[in-house]
Amino acid sequence: MDLELAKVDREIVNNEAYDHLAERWYEAQDDPIALLRNQHKVEMPWILESIRKHIGYHAEVLDMGCGAGFLANDLAEAGHKVTGIDLSTSSLKVAEARDHTHSVHYHQGDVYQVPYANESFDVVAAMDLLEHVSDPQKVIAEASRVLRPGGLFFFNTFNKNPLAWLVVIKGMEWFVKNTPPDYHVYSLFIEPGKLKMWMEDFGLEQPDIRGIRPVFLQKQMWQLLRSGEVPKDFKFTFTKLPLIAYTGFAKKVRVQ
Repeated sequence: MDLELAKVDREIVNNEAYDHLAERWYEAQDDPIALLRNQHKVEMPWILESIRKHIGYHAEVLDMGCGAGFLANDLAEAGHKVTGIDLSTSSLKVAEARDHTHSVHYHQGDVYQVPYANESFDVVAAMDLLEHVSDPQKVIAEASRVLRPGGLFFFNTFNKNPLAWLVVIKGMEWFVKNTPPDYHVYSLFIEPGKLKMWMEDFGLEQPDIRGIRPVFLQKQMWQLLRSGEVPKDFKFTFTKLPLIAYTGFAKKVRVQ
């Protein structure tokens, strides 16, 4: 485990906030975690379809920074063989309890040094992770190392511009109840061009990137602004331009 980098992360961004969520991971509406749940609902069908198209119906998947298992458990229910890794033992307990397939292998571990051999997985995911680490390049390098040639690296993070700062950081602070201090830190946001460059450095190419954001003109948005609570049917949508947040995947180039 890279204790120095983990210590640096804790000094910059409030990753400990996730340790105290317990069942609120899945149940709280008065917390920014509810936004992540609803965003996941939009991303999940696209992720499944992308895996089916490029890999098949039975992929071996590593979910880095898996949290309480939103992605890992849904992938397992779709028939994939899934491993989830996270530093938070409390989040892993929730993930295990919510794994209805009882098939996901959850382990406490460091995303900077994952305990798996080279080329062990068909798919590696770093969803809502890269903006929570101080050395995202090292995380991407680890993802590429354990990814088989032709495999997919999925990601989701925030763009680095004034609009993203306003919506993601100030918007949550002003309007979403129980938003912890330093929940997101602007210095850790990543421009898409820079992320593409880092992925290419580690053999991850042909990126498919799409923006994702809340639907601004929805009644649920006004309900959130009035109450500070996220409605259960709060909507997100994909966009052509990755102005605020963006998600996507890149493929590890095959060895010739």
